[in-house]
Amino acid sequence: MKFIKTISLASIVFLFSLGYCFGQQGERQAEQPNIIFMFIDDMGYADLSSYGNREMETPNIDRLADEGIKFTNGYVAYPICSPARVSVMTGQFPAKWNIHSFLASRERNQRRGIANYLDPKAPSIARAMQEAGYATAHFGKWHMGGGRDVDDAPIPTEYGFDQSLVSFEGLGDRLLRNDGHDLSEANAKLGQGQIQWVEKWKRSGIYADSTISFIERHKNQPFYIHFWPGDVHDPFIPNPEWLDRFSEFDNHHYKRDFYATLWNLDNQVGRILDKLDELGLAENTLVILMSDNGPTDWPYYYEEFYWPPGSVDPFRGRKWGLYEGGIRVPFLARWPAKIPEGKVDSTTMINSMDLFPTLANFSGISSSDMKFDGLDMSSALLGNPKQRGEPMFWEYGREDFYLFPANPRFRSPNLAVRHGDWKLLVNDDGTEPELYNLKRDHAETMNVKDEYPDITERLLEEVLEWRRSIP
Repeated sequence: MKFIKTISLASIVFLFSLGYCFGQQGERQAEQPNIIFMFIDDMGYADLSSYGNREMETPNIDRLADEGIKFTNGYVAYPICSPARVSVMTGQFPAKWNIHSFLASRERNQRRGIANYLDPKAPSIARAMQEAGYATAHFGKWHMGGGRDVDDAPIPTEYGFDQSLVSFEGLGDRLLRNDGHDLSEANAKLGQGQIQWVEKWKRSGIYADSTISFIERHKNQPFYIHFWPGDVHDPFIPNPEWLDRFSEFDNHHYKRDFYATLWNLDNQVGRILDKLDELGLAENTLVILMSDNGPTDWPYYYEEFYWPPGSVDPFRGRKWGLYEGGIRVPFLARWPAKIPEGKVDSTTMINSMDLFPTLANFSGISSSDMKFDGLDMSSALLGNPKQRGEPMFWEYGREDFYLFPANPRFRSPNLAVRHGDWKLLVNDDGTEPELYNLKRDHAETMNVKDEYPDITERLLEEVLEWRRSIP
C-alpha cells in the first residue's frame, strides 16, 4: 500500500510537471504571432492609393496602412526579382550565394556567374520558423531555382516549407499558363510536382485560396505564410470582364490592363484579411506587404506611349536600376495586438534583408549564430522610429548583358550606398560618381558631388570596399 501511494504521489508530481511544461509551451506559442508576408511582383512605390495613386483605389491593401504602419523608406536589396527574394529568405546579401540577377537558363546563369538555384544550405527563414513550431507555406512566385532547363533545383519544401504552390519559375506543385507561354511549356517538361494549367489572371485567386485554406487548417498553431503573387508583373492579362471598370484608360491599354490586374490583387488581399477577421486571428497576426522592386521599363512601352504603366512618383528610375524608383518600395505592416493604427514612419530605413532578423525576434527564434546582413528592426515595426546607424549598399548590373531600363535617364551606375540623407551611386571601377541629398532632392536630379567632395570620397571608399567584400 505504501508502494502504491508512493507511485501515485510520483505520478501526480510527474503529471503536474508535464502539464506545467505543456502549459508553458502553449503559452509560448500563444505569444508567437502568426505571420503572412505578401511580396508583390514589380509593384511601383506609388501604385497603391495609400502611397499616392489618384487614378484608382486599393482599399483592401490600404487597410494595412490604416490599421498598422506605413514606411516611406522601405527598400529591397536588389532592383530585380531573384536576389530580392533571396534577401528575404536568408537575411543576407544575395551575392554571397552567387545570385545577383534573375535566375534563367543554365547557359545564361553561367555566363553571368550566377548559381542555378539558392543553395539549400543557406539560412532559411522558413526552416527557422518550422523549427520554432510554425506551420509554413509558400504560395506564389518562387524564382529562387527551377524552371527553363534547370530541373535539379530543390523544391520549396526542401527549404522548410510544409506546403508550396509556385509558378513557372520553380518546381514542386505549380500553376502554369495555358496560353502558349514558352517558359510554362519548358517548365512542364521538368516534372517534380503536380501541374495545373490556368489562365494567368486566375493565379492570384488560386494562391489566395491556398493561403486561406492553409490558415483554416492551421488556425490553432502559429503559421508563417508567403503570399507572393506574380500577376502585377507584365504582361498584364486580366479577366476581360474587369476591363470596363477602367475604360477611362482605353487609350493606354497597358495602363488599363495593369489597373485591372492590380484591382484583382487588391481583392485577393482583402479576402485573406477578411478570413483572418472571420476566424478571430487578426489580432495576433502580423501581415507585412512590400514589393520586390520597381515596375518594368521595356522599350516597347515607349514605342507606343510616352510613359509605361506602374508609378514610382516622385522618384527617378524603375526596375533594373539603383535610382530610388528601382529599389524604394511600399512597405506596410499590420499587427493589431502590437502595432499602433495609422502610423507613418518617414524616419526608419528598412530593407528586405531586415525581415529575417526582425521576424526571428518576434517569433522567439534564437538567431545569435546567424550571420545576418540585415538588422533587427522590430522596434520600428512596433511604431518606434529607428535611425539606421550603418549604411545600406546595393549593386546591380555587373555586365552589359544584364537587363537595364529602356529610358536612358533611369540607367544607373552599378553600385549605390545610402547613409542618412546622402546617397552615392558609382561604378565599381570608381567612375561616374553621383551624389544626392535625398532629403532635399528625392528625385535625384542634382548631382552635388563637386559641392561635397569629402562626403563623396567617404561614401565612395565605403561602397568600393563593400563591393570588394562580396563575391
